[in-house]
Amino acid sequence: MTSYVSTSALQTLAFGKRIASALKGGEVIALSGGLGAGKTVLAKGIARGLGIVDEVVSPSFTLIQQYEGRLSLTHIDLYRLSGAEEFEMIGGEEYLYPEGVTLIEWAEKLGEMLPKDLKQITITIEANQDRTITVEGLTP
Repeated sequence: MTSYVSTSALQTLAFGKRIASALKGGEVIALSGGLGAGKTVLAKGIARGLGIVDEVVSPSFTLIQQYEGRLSLTHIDLYRLSGAEEFEMIGGEEYLYPEGVTLIEWAEKLGEMLPKDLKQITITIEANQDRTITVEGLTP
């Protein structure tokens, strides 16, 4: 487990790029943290680190966004879904075993459906508004 303290969105972006350098493809990464913690900012950094030039946006309303770079990136936001059954109904299961990288916000809603080798990134907002980013299963 690795922890990193970010004092700005720019530092969170830079840490995302660092995480991307460790990715080889086939990773499913759960992004956890409260609303406004910086999950999408981190996802933007990972995308940039993968060479993705398209603007990465929060998929809160579209649920799933896909991007092409050194590795393909699928960014999923499950905030508006009720759980695993609804995810299956939209065909989401195919994204859990990618050739590229899948980032899932609110992944805990999938429970047992999540792959056993799931990587975890948790962002915690500290009292001073810094972010502590904890990475499990990857070495950035």
